[in-house]
Amino acid sequence: MSVNSFNSRDALAVGGVDYEIYRLDRVSTEVPLPYSLKILLENLLRNEDGRVVTAEQVEALQQWNPRKQVDREIQYTPARVLMQDFTGVPCVVDLVAMRDAITDLGGDAKKINPLIPGELVIDHSIIADVFGRPDAFQVNADLEFGRNQERYQLLRWAQESFADFLVVPPNTGICHQVNLEYLSRVVFTREGTEGMIQAYPDTLVGTDSHTPMVNGLGVLGWGVGGIEAEAALLGQPMSMLIPEVIGLKLTGELREGTTATDLVLHVAELLRQTGVVGKFVEFFGPGVSSVPLANRATLGNMSPEYGATCAIFPIDSETLDYLRLTGRSEEQIELVEVYAKEQGLWHDPDNPAEYTQVIELALASVEPSIAGPRRPQDRIELGEAPAVVLSNLAEEAERSGSGSDDGSVDDASADSFPASDPVSPGASTAKNEPPRQYSEEQLTANAELGWPSDPAEVLLGGDSPVIVDHADVVIAAITSCTNTSNPSVMIGAALLAKKAVERGLEPKPWVKTTLAPGSRVVTDYYERSGLTPYLEQLGFDLVGYGCTTCIGNSGPLTPAVSKAVGDKDLNVAAVLSGNRNFEGRIHPEVKMNFLASPPLVIAYALAGTMRKNLLEDPLGTGSDGEPVYLRDIWPSSAEIKEVVDANLEADMFTKGYADVFTGDENWRGMSVPEGDKFDWNEDSTYIRRPPYFDGMSAEPEPIGDITDARVLALLGDSVTTDHISPAGAIKASSPAGKYLQEQGVEPADFNSYGSRRGNHEVMIRGTFANVRLRNQLAPGTEGGVTTHFPSGEQTSIYDASIRYAEEGVPLVVIAGAEYGSGSSRDWAAKGTKLLGVRAVIAESFERIHRSNLIGMGVLPLQFPEGESASSLGLKGDEVFSITGLDGQDSVPGEVTVRAGESDDAIEFTAKVRIDTPAEETYYQHGGILPYMLRQML
Repeated sequence: MSVNSFNSRDALAVGGVDYEIYRLDRVSTEVPLPYSLKILLENLLRNEDGRVVTAEQVEALQQWNPRKQVDREIQYTPARVLMQDFTGVPCVVDLVAMRDAITDLGGDAKKINPLIPGELVIDHSIIADVFGRPDAFQVNADLEFGRNQERYQLLRWAQESFADFLVVPPNTGICHQVNLEYLSRVVFTREGTEGMIQAYPDTLVGTDSHTPMVNGLGVLGWGVGGIEAEAALLGQPMSMLIPEVIGLKLTGELREGTTATDLVLHVAELLRQTGVVGKFVEFFGPGVSSVPLANRATLGNMSPEYGATCAIFPIDSETLDYLRLTGRSEEQIELVEVYAKEQGLWHDPDNPAEYTQVIELALASVEPSIAGPRRPQDRIELGEAPAVVLSNLAEEAERSGSGSDDGSVDDASADSFPASDPVSPGASTAKNEPPRQYSEEQLTANAELGWPSDPAEVLLGGDSPVIVDHADVVIAAITSCTNTSNPSVMIGAALLAKKAVERGLEPKPWVKTTLAPGSRVVTDYYERSGLTPYLEQLGFDLVGYGCTTCIGNSGPLTPAVSKAVGDKDLNVAAVLSGNRNFEGRIHPEVKMNFLASPPLVIAYALAGTMRKNLLEDPLGTGSDGEPVYLRDIWPSSAEIKEVVDANLEADMFTKGYADVFTGDENWRGMSVPEGDKFDWNEDSTYIRRPPYFDGMSAEPEPIGDITDARVLALLGDSVTTDHISPAGAIKASSPAGKYLQEQGVEPADFNSYGSRRGNHEVMIRGTFANVRLRNQLAPGTEGGVTTHFPSGEQTSIYDASIRYAEEGVPLVVIAGAEYGSGSSRDWAAKGTKLLGVRAVIAESFERIHRSNLIGMGVLPLQFPEGESASSLGLKGDEVFSITGLDGQDSVPGEVTVRAGESDDAIEFTAKVRIDTPAEETYYQHGGILPYMLRQML
């Protein structure tokens, strides 16, 4: 209960019900606050207890002024926690282990229980093993359940054993789309004081970095590490600095022929250039009203790609229309409208807030675009794509020629997944076109244009082989909540498919084509509009309701294509409607990955190559023998709107979500363990009791210097959490693959790293195991390889860490800028800790990973401004000492780092990136989980 120092507690009558609210107009502010800061202010007023949340924190927000920014810490208490299964399973495993640990220390196991609602959506485990056939969905769903039954039993047990914990079963949808369409309330209600119902803004944190998708609905939320999410579930407020808020002023409207995907790629490029890491972004201005809510959700979804903590829209009539469309009750819609207007949370373009910085974007300036081949912010205007691809091929060839790429092709796909069956659309050559076979003249023309060419003949079921070459598209995937939550781009894709079929076009047979929407509503409106058959004729059969290709669960390529890519070391491409395209993420055999709108995904499947300029070159030859261009089959906005208006209705959402927690026969038929403590299966290769609390004492040990340490990895810029802890396929020859085989698991049953996050033995072996990771301590290699010092022997990173541990040697990791960017993957920090790494020294850190490192007791250190490992002359073979920590009651702001033991040792001062008092406390306890456990004793 709030101590109500500001006398803001009051009642609000809506629909005959009196709600307890905390009025924002009772607190005067120095400037008109941005929408997001108003939500934080209400959060503090409601949770003020005089101890953790204090009046001084409220006053800090009162005094917020963008012209005199100061670092002030506040305690944020989200209304709920959203999880997906890859990150949610390890959260549950940790909570179960905490129940064991608190019992061992003499406490009560039932104290380990969510104090705020937790909602987990199983969406990360479905793999596109089978594609391009009518039964693909059912086959993939059955394979998924067979692989993941142990994990799903744990989640069913958690739903029964933990209060306020809901699980959405597999093949229902993607967590962010389910959150947008069903779980989000916009205004949350809960029991308040004296029996009144309390109403307050719906807020959340999520264990997936794309949690800000719900910002499009006016719901404040962002991604955090699983470790922080566990603390939030257990009632621990989240320490944060009052953020800078960037105002993105929108004007005008999008032009004909441009999509929400084009818009978000422009925004990602713009805001990456601006620099918004760790900041809130807020959309405002006259153009806001012209942005449909689905487009707003797309913009929120990709906020991690431009580095922002969140990217939020205010509540307005568009919000209410979307709530009505998605089947929310009229009572809830009325509450949202009345509450938002009463609290000053309703969009008012005539009275804008003040922002730290204002950036303007004219929506009419947006051009058709894709992004890639390795980063989401690398936007490419559609007509420039061939030139960018050509440049990338040249760079890759140069890198391979210099020996920085060993040319080997990862065997993960063939080992970890069953081979997919031949697909009907790709079983033979497209009937209207002859097989592509390069003549001598064509090879000469390729050379004259500068295109590298090493054609491979592939027999795909037809009478004649086809040619697969560099820059060919081998995966075309309509995937990810980023775009499948948007009816306009999804209907646009289906209409393009219809026109392509009517003109006689077919996808190229070497392209793996998949459709994996984030909600069953998508396939419902496809069926109702009669568009499903056209998608299926182009090979875009439903493969599952889940993340699939977007997170690397793309499944195997057609075996003959895979062999050609491997034999020739072809640099081939994937095109997907996702939000991330980091190196090695989508498929281990695919080096170039491009983000595109769903209609463009289909267009590239028809073209079959990235060499074509889709604005000028034909996609193929029609049944009449004439060339067919993208402009010939691109649907107009009016055509799309007509189909959406006629076929998308609220009953689809109410029916689709009526039994959202029920699941299929596989889910309902599972046997579920009972009891307050989980019965660990020591033979399980999926779920094992983690070692984080082994030997833990009731009081923390004092912090100390790190001496005589060795470098485990010396890395460059933009090392992502995918590089540190991959989610995809497990290579049979890797340490994790060897471990699983030692446990009796066949390579075909490995599943993925993401699915095995409940087993620390797999995950520690998979840390720094991404097949595209380049460790400068092992030049000429890719993957989890390093050099052990002082022996100079090259070995796996895992094996080196074991050897160092036996020698009693602590470890450090050295990196460049943007270390830990990408997914909110707590195993990137957990694995780092379990490898024996005590500190990471980088030029800069991405927000979530830095926080996760602290949460695991790993010290994040930043090079002096303008300095790097290279500029300081660090080679990675030195012995490191980090001093200034011994005997300190608090963590200092700077430490001294010394590399080398002789007189010519390199010494510099590193900034300690522990940014808040709460983070300092966590580090002193060896991590957030030991801290939480000690608090409950």
